[in-house]
Amino acid sequence: MPYVSPHRENLPMNLDPHISLPITALSSPTLQSLEQHQPIPQHQLPPSLELQHQQQINQQQRQQQLQLEQQQLQYARGVDESQGLLHKSTTSKGKYSLKDFQILRTLGTGSFGRVHLVRSVHNGRFYAMKALRKSQVVKMKQVEHTNDERKMLKLVDLAFVIRMWGTFQDCKTVFMIMDYIEGGELFSLLRKSSKFPNPVAKFYAAEVCLALEYLHNHNIIYRDLKPENILLDKNGHIKLTDFGFAKEVPDVTYTLCGTPDYIAPEVVATKPYNKSVDWWSFGILIFEMLTGFTPFFDSNPMKTYENILQAQVTYPDYLGSDVVDLLQKLITKDLSNRLGNLQNGTDDVKQHEWFDEVIWDRLHNRDIETPYEPPIQSGCGDTSQFDRYPEAELDYGIEGVDDPYDNLFEEF
Repeated sequence: MPYVSPHRENLPMNLDPHISLPITALSSPTLQSLEQHQPIPQHQLPPSLELQHQQQINQQQRQQQLQLEQQQLQYARGVDESQGLLHKSTTSKGKYSLKDFQILRTLGTGSFGRVHLVRSVHNGRFYAMKALRKSQVVKMKQVEHTNDERKMLKLVDLAFVIRMWGTFQDCKTVFMIMDYIEGGELFSLLRKSSKFPNPVAKFYAAEVCLALEYLHNHNIIYRDLKPENILLDKNGHIKLTDFGFAKEVPDVTYTLCGTPDYIAPEVVATKPYNKSVDWWSFGILIFEMLTGFTPFFDSNPMKTYENILQAQVTYPDYLGSDVVDLLQKLITKDLSNRLGNLQNGTDDVKQHEWFDEVIWDRLHNRDIETPYEPPIQSGCGDTSQFDRYPEAELDYGIEGVDDPYDNLFEEF
């Protein structure tokens, strides 16, 4: 379930006859001990070289010690760039309970529950509380993805990705407490605008590119990129949300999931896939931002899948040659030519001529003015950018009732 109500439904997982490959357990890096230096006996050295030799020994030892300290610091932080966030704690339970929050209104609804605007009774700040009904999650065969979402949100730490503060559960529901991003969905802004001017689409695409680069550097595939899952903060910067299909995959997976308009052909064909699928979706996102529609849409989902497998795209004449070139290199069935999936990874995308004006370091620091600043009052729980939904009678906080799914959500 997205942060707010889905506008394009995700692919029902109970149609999937395939099973994801298990994540290979990787061992933690071994901290190498300092090698014992065996100095040359002094009687073999000319007296004039003794001091120089000792200085070389001291310098080597300092360099070795510095290298060891850097390895230890990296290990303590739980980050190993070559293997992903394998050592960072994934514990998210035990910090909060339902009594810590006042539920104010519904921000969105979905197949498994709803997202509420809540306020902390301790610090008065506003948060988004995602509440998922256990019975519905089990019924729709979303247990693995729900647990993966909790784990992924606990692992990631990037300005362009939504932050999860903690989780808890009762007998019927699991809860996730996340930042409240009051600027609303990029999808809503796109629908109001019909389509974005080239510089606006480029800005949002560049920030999404940095988010994907971060996730991929840590072996995380997102698998559900679309405007509905991109929120805008108070300043207009993006926040990637809804990690229900995100997964840490060091090799490949087979699961058929995502939103039909954005699914890559290798997923539709049930072939093994990895990070390549996010770059296909990235191309579809840029296309939709610039045109207002997706290239393979059909009212019949099966026809949509056929169009995706054929991968024949008609580019409107008003698109510039530089962005058409980029899209042709992203929306391609040929994995050996798809940008982002090649030897240089994300750098191939960032160095494409369409992104020539982007100063990536400044963008990473969010030091570039956004093209749109949401008309909101920050810090007061402003919900003007979200639709209104009927409020339902809530049965949260029930205790002392048999929970048949307790063992399925132990980490909440």
